[in-house]
Amino acid sequence: MIFEEKEVILKNGKAAILKTAEIADAEKMLNFIKQASGETDFLSRYPEERTSTIEQEEDWIRNFRESESVLNITCFVDGEIAGNCDVRFPGGIKTSHRAVIGIAVLKDYWNLGIGSLMLPELINAAKNHGSELLELECFGDNKRAQHLYEKFGFCAVAVKPKAYKLKDGTYQDEIYMQKELT
Repeated sequence: MIFEEKEVILKNGKAAILKTAEIADAEKMLNFIKQASGETDFLSRYPEERTSTIEQEEDWIRNFRESESVLNITCFVDGEIAGNCDVRFPGGIKTSHRAVIGIAVLKDYWNLGIGSLMLPELINAAKNHGSELLELECFGDNKRAQHLYEKFGFCAVAVKPKAYKLKDGTYQDEIYMQKELT
């Protein structure tokens, strides 16, 4: 799926572009996720676990661009990737009413409203797809993200205790959140 390019204004007054990443963005996408994974413990992998090659990233981008079950939206500021998100639509009779989202923003761009600009786009895409429930998982200590999701109508519906074990040996719960779209 392709998200039609859209210009938005960040809280600092800078323009940003929301659009689906292109194959030519593969190296930037790899660098983005590795950097984001190193800036916070609130993503599911560490940077060294991100082992895709540029060719594999190109294939991944090609696949979601051609897919009817994934919509990627990448936020570009001054030509660089500041944030990335997607919504996935599982198939199957029993799960096709659900959609799942994921989102990441680089630390330099926190508090500029990127999440608040991307989230409504994901919600609208899920509604337009006919989804009834929008779902996400969030680290238990990530109160800023939980607040953002709650602001857009998500509610915590379950907790997986000790779902993540960090390098320092501590654990993080996983909060499962949903938003009803119907």
